Amino acid sequence: MFLFITPGTPRIVIISYSMNYGVQKCIWAALGDITANFIQGALVIFVLGSFFSDNPSFLNAFKWVGIIYLMYLAYDVYNTKPKDVNSNDYSEKSIFSFFKDGFLVAGTSPKAWMFFPLIFPQFIDFSSNYVVQFFILIATYMVLDFVSLIGYAILANKLIVWIKANPKVINTIS
Repeated sequence: MFLFITPGTPRIVIISYSMNYGVQKCIWAALGDITANFIQGALVIFVLGSFFSDNPSFLNAFKWVGIIYLMYLAYDVYNTKPKDVNSNDYSEKSIFSFFKDGFLVAGTSPKAWMFFPLIFPQFIDFSSNYVVQFFILIATYMVLDFVSLIGYAILANKLIVWIKANPKVINTIS
């Protein structure tokens, strides 16, 4: 459970989206996240686990792809106009865009690519029916990850509502 409450890039994106677009839009980003997690888990168990351990340079290259994507997201956030905290004006962003961002952030997250090959195989007996074991394990992981992401979204949304109700807080903090 500790893994699901530790801050990481997907949680930061969820917090940002919750504060800017609301919890409902975060559901789509969280669905993108867990879809990427399913694909990562399947690739690790069925294909890439031994490949990455035999070729660490490919894992390193994949980490750089993630870094470049995070830099793109930072650039995108940097170039957006500052928003009035009390404004209810949301920029238009499609549901697919939220899903895509959740998918790409989780899909390029080095934390996930390290987690799945290191942890998942420990809980799977490959001499038995490992496909069923994988589906039980990944379904459990996806539910817990989704619940934690939405928990972050709800808390962030409550925080922004509180800040809007108490504008002096911003002046005190800054």
